[in-house]
Amino acid sequence: MHHAPRPCSVAIGLGSHDLGVSTVAAQAYLDGLVPLIVFSGATSPTTKDRFPQGEAVAYREHALSLGVPDHAVLVEPTATNTGQNITQSRAILEAADISVSSVLLVCKPYEQRRAYATALKLWPEVEFVCTSAPVELTEYVDSIGDVRIVVDMMIGALQRLMIYPAQGFMADVPVPPNVKAAYERLVQAGFTSRLAVTG
Repeated sequence: MHHAPRPCSVAIGLGSHDLGVSTVAAQAYLDGLVPLIVFSGATSPTTKDRFPQGEAVAYREHALSLGVPDHAVLVEPTATNTGQNITQSRAILEAADISVSSVLLVCKPYEQRRAYATALKLWPEVEFVCTSAPVELTEYVDSIGDVRIVVDMMIGALQRLMIYPAQGFMADVPVPPNVKAAYERLVQAGFTSRLAVTG
């Protein structure tokens, strides 16, 4: 998205298999960009072994190990998709009577457009700044340790960009023809484990 991180009311870290989300959110707090972090996420097929205690809990523990104080982290441990990450984080903030005008949305590098489009649809009253770890693809794959998971997740995210706007789950995001063609080639090659069921 090429958004420049800037001061926001809160950071929301979207749960996944990528501990880098927690690192980026923690650094935003330590740099004074946000006074509070919400980590959101239960578990998924790609995280149940990696984070058996849940994504948000694992993210919180990692952020605390980096120097973020306990009082600056809220945990939303039940969300199982991006939409729930947004709506349930919003509910936790509202229940805590925390005023939010802007959100630093932290996610995996290849999830930025999907996360941003989902947030715009579900919480249009606030301004979103989307960010992730600034890494190249090969470096990212090495950090996760499983190229198959990364490619499958990327394909799943792209499919949702193409089908979810019509279902009302996110704002419309144009997908260039060359990107669609690459998606189709990878699906034909079998990278399908994270595709949403359609039809």
